[in-house]
This record gives sequence, C-alpha cells and structure tokens, in this order.
Amino acid sequence: MPAKKDPRVDRYIAEAEPFARPVLQHLRKLVHQACPEAEEALKWSSPFFMYRGKILCYMAAFKAHLAFGFWGPAMKKIIAADGHAKDGLGLLGRITSRADLPSDKVLLGYIRTARKLHDAGLSVRPKPKAKPALPVPADLAAALKRSKKAAAAWADFSPSARREYTEWITEAKRPETREARLLTTIEWTAEGKQRNWKYMNC
Repeated sequence: MPAKKDPRVDRYIAEAEPFARPVLQHLRKLVHQACPEAEEALKWSSPFFMYRGKILCYMAAFKAHLAFGFWGPAMKKIIAADGHAKDGLGLLGRITSRADLPSDKVLLGYIRTARKLHDAGLSVRPKPKAKPALPVPADLAAALKRSKKAAAAWADFSPSARREYTEWITEAKRPETREARLLTTIEWTAEGKQRNWKYMNC
C-alpha cells in the first residue's frame, strides 16, 4: 500500500531547521512502515498522522529541537513504563538528533501499539469537564447591544467560544489593551469568527 502523504508535510520538513529534516523524514518513514493505513495531515501548523479518522501520532519542529508524540493517555503510560518518557512537548522529550530517539524497533513497536489501541477504542483523550459559564462583562454586553450582527453570532456561539473571548478581554492588564480586544471581539464575532479562528482549519 503506497504511503498516503500530504505535500504540505513535504513543505513543512523542507522548511524546518537543517538538523530537524533527517529526523522528521525518519519518523515519517517509521510511521508509514508501522501503520500503512496512516494518512498525513497538517493540524495546528504541524504534521499529524491520522488512522481511521483519528489522530495516531504527530511531530513538530522548533528552532533547536523537535517533538514526537502519540494521542491519548494510554500511550503515555506505556512509554513512561518503558522509561522513555521525558518532559517537553510530545512524549519523548526534546529531540535534537536521531540519537535522542529510542531504537527503530522500539519506535515501530510504539506505533503498532498505538494502532492497536485505536482499533480497541482506547486511544481517545478523556473529555474535559465543562466549565461553568462566565458572566459577560458590562462593556462587552454594551458593545454587543450596539451590533445586532455580533449579538446574533454571540448567541449562536458555544459556551466555550464565549468563554474564550470573555477571558481574553478580562485578562487585559491595561485599559487600552482591553478596549482594543473589545473592538476586535465585536469585529470578529460579527463575522462569525471564534477567538482562535486563525488556527481552526490548519
């Protein structure tokens, strides 16, 4: 079965720091070797590997290191039990070269185990408990009243989407920052955009 590759991942690897490129290529090869059904995608601006519609694993490159990890708590426990879990994004810590990775045999085993966990329905992250709704700040409520379009979109937003805007506004340290965020909130809300809309379709 030919690997289901995404040209965006090709570009991502080509644009990564020189030290990261061969490691990313190697990890990519191992994922497709261990899970031929894996499909590539770009989420949150990083390469992800999907298996039967769900996230199997991911990798991300930074200026001085890269990360590789699996989705869900089950793999975290397995890797920790093996002694390979490290602090940092991903489950294998800060990777600067192939020397920082477990052996290919171990990595292939992890990927195959993750695939089996997916097949058994054990790889999904637990759903976080819903947070209580936040009261709408007076200045935001007043601004929404002045924009029927924004008010209508706000009413259609999920509680979490409204919370993101509310927290963004109330966390402003200076009055001018709060005012700027308030204006942006009304503008984006009127367009039906959630707080992090720029990253939602990555």
